[in-house]
Amino acid sequence: MNKPKVLFLCTGNSARSQMAEGLLRALAGEQFEVFSAGTEPKGRILPEVQEAMREVGIDVSSQWSKSVMEYLGKVNFGYVVTVCADAEENCPAVFLNMGTHEHWPFDDPAKFDEEQRLESTRRVRDQIEQRLRLWLTQQGIAPRDYRQMIL
Repeated sequence: MNKPKVLFLCTGNSARSQMAEGLLRALAGEQFEVFSAGTEPKGRILPEVQEAMREVGIDVSSQWSKSVMEYLGKVNFGYVVTVCADAEENCPAVFLNMGTHEHWPFDDPAKFDEEQRLESTRRVRDQIEQRLRLWLTQQGIAPRDYRQMIL
C-alpha cells in the first residue's frame, strides 16, 4: 500500500517546515511519507531548531534545506501544508492545487531575537506538534506518544 505523501512548505526550509517534517515522522511516520521544502531555501537548518528537536528526542540532522522545485514534476503529494504566509503566496500553484492543501501559519524562528531564539523556537515546535496532533486525530489516526520513548 502506498502511503500518502505530505509536503510542508515555508520560505527558507530552515525551521518551521523542518520541525513539521520531523514531528510528523515521530507522531505517525508509518502512515505517511513526509517531505519539507522552501520557496527560497537557506541551505541549512537553524541550530536552535536542531537543539529544540533534540530536546524532545527527534534527530533532524539527516534532513536538509531544499527547494520546492526539487519536487516539481517528480512527486505527487496527497497533502500540501504551508506553514508561513510567504510560502502560501509564492509557492508554484501546481503544489497548492495538489491533493489537500492547508495553511497553518506559525512564527518564523529565523526572525526571533538571537537571545530569545531557542526559547521561541521551542514554543513554535510545540505549536506545530499541537496542530499536527489535531490534524492526525481529524484523519482518524492516533498520534504516537514519541516523547515517552526518550531514554
